[in-house]
Amino acid sequence: MLVTRWQAPIIPSIEQIKMIFINEGLEPIEEQFPKESKIKEHRHPFDEIRMVVEGELLVNVSGNQLLLRAGDRIEIPSNTRHQYGAHGQSDCVCVIAQRSPL
Repeated sequence: MLVTRWQAPIIPSIEQIKMIFINEGLEPIEEQFPKESKIKEHRHPFDEIRMVVEGELLVNVSGNQLLLRAGDRIEIPSNTRHQYGAHGQSDCVCVIAQRSPL
């Protein structure tokens, strides 16, 4: 798992985040979670790349909990157990993509 925290004072827009993904050869998809929604533990046969656009996302990767905020990015390797959900009092918007493992 790789987490990158956004350090600049201005958070990128959803269009800018999608362009970042496209420039990496990824196909971005927008995903929205209503506040307090949760996705049960699961795994994928591909790497999952996710960047938060708005709100907060509480992620649990193999027992390690992380709180991601706007601009933060996580890369979850294929076949890694994970779950997540919107955190706080607002919806969470993310841009996600998948990459075949090497």
